[in-house]
Amino acid sequence: MKTYALLLAVAVLSGQAPTAAPGSVRHLVYQFGYNTAVASSGQGTGTTTIDIMGPAKDSGVMISGTDFWWNTVRPRATNTCEVYSSGKVSCSQAPYAISPIQLTLFPLLGSSFFNGLNGSGTSSWTHTYTFYAAVLPGASSGFASQPYTWKCTYTFQGKGLISKAGGAILIQAHGKLVQQGGRNWQASSKQRIAYDPAAGIPVVVRDVRTHLPMRSVYSNDLVEVKLIKDSQSTH
Repeated sequence: MKTYALLLAVAVLSGQAPTAAPGSVRHLVYQFGYNTAVASSGQGTGTTTIDIMGPAKDSGVMISGTDFWWNTVRPRATNTCEVYSSGKVSCSQAPYAISPIQLTLFPLLGSSFFNGLNGSGTSSWTHTYTFYAAVLPGASSGFASQPYTWKCTYTFQGKGLISKAGGAILIQAHGKLVQQGGRNWQASSKQRIAYDPAAGIPVVVRDVRTHLPMRSVYSNDLVEVKLIKDSQSTH
């Protein structure tokens, strides 16, 4: 596995990763930090396993995600959603749930999500998609824990190759998430993404979401993730 230390100053991660789910065509494991730096242990850290299960009837792919929080005996319940090539996410199976870590990752796994990136990795583009889900309690103080549609609009700027990162490209993103209906909650998002164009997936992401209007010092959520396993990797 390549090391992408330029984007996040973390140690190389190791350890026994959970096995792929039956029927999985691609199995990914990301180390995460929630409101803390990504790490192999410590409060707010853990691993997220993502299994891409194959195509659905309407051109999306079914993706399941399971969070394993550090120092807990059992993983959280597995959330299964449909992810479209554009990054649109639909969690249409009860309990319609998505975790804050999966909220960051699932859209970025859309097969054409980064199509605006040019060969040199320096292009800029704007992208809009939606997600329908119930954001699990603890994801933010402003997101309701019942399903709603959210409209997400981002501007991306490619910053070119990351030195000594095996071909990964740094992308900076600024966006807004707007709840459609309900209380019309909003959140801004600032992301730094190390994207591997050969693998077609992000390998490191730092996502800071700020809920608008800000109500307290707890109006920010930080999600950091780092890829530690890809079943399709040859490295």
